[in-house]
Amino acid sequence: MINTIILSFVYLVGISILLIFNELNYRRLKVKGEFTRKFAHFTATLTVVPFPYIFSSHWYVLILASVFFAVLFITHQIKQLKSIHDIERKSMGSYLLPLSIYITFLISDLSDNKFVFILPMLILAISDPMASILGTNIENYNGKIKVFGRKLAKTYLGSGAFLVSGFVISVIAFYFHFKVFDLKTFWLSLTIAVTGTFAELISWRGSDNLTIPLSVVLILILFL
Repeated sequence: MINTIILSFVYLVGISILLIFNELNYRRLKVKGEFTRKFAHFTATLTVVPFPYIFSSHWYVLILASVFFAVLFITHQIKQLKSIHDIERKSMGSYLLPLSIYITFLISDLSDNKFVFILPMLILAISDPMASILGTNIENYNGKIKVFGRKLAKTYLGSGAFLVSGFVISVIAFYFHFKVFDLKTFWLSLTIAVTGTFAELISWRGSDNLTIPLSVVLILILFL
């Protein structure tokens, strides 16, 4: 228990250092808030992937998630931590990320399956920011996706990047998990990639931080 508490403290310090580093880049190097926000998203989400091997109880994760939710909420109210909050669009994604991490961990803990946490977090950490950065910063051969004549906020390049990266991540993760690559893992990887892409496509104001991992969790629970 003592070791777990120490590791919890290490995570608190580590994420705090990440936020400070991010803020310095935003203020001194004048990096756009959209990029510093995505960098924090990528780094913070990737660092939680080992959680199932570190924390034996979801209560530790709940405390960590609550602390960072409070930090994000307070800094937004007092107009600080602009490396996270300074974006043109309205988004609740930063608040939903700690919630998403906890809920996914809780489901993984209750199902006694570490993989149910690991794969959704990998896809959320890598595919989501990749889709956002490519979708919003590359204009050539790109455009807003239309459904029944209505333009969505997502782009063809962004959603395509999510689909491909989500599939590749799933294939690699399943290979290391099952120690084999067969037709089942191929179709399961493709299903996860398509479902995650759809969840990202229909998300609104940063809700993809919640819908993406939960959609992947749903597929894993149903078919794994």
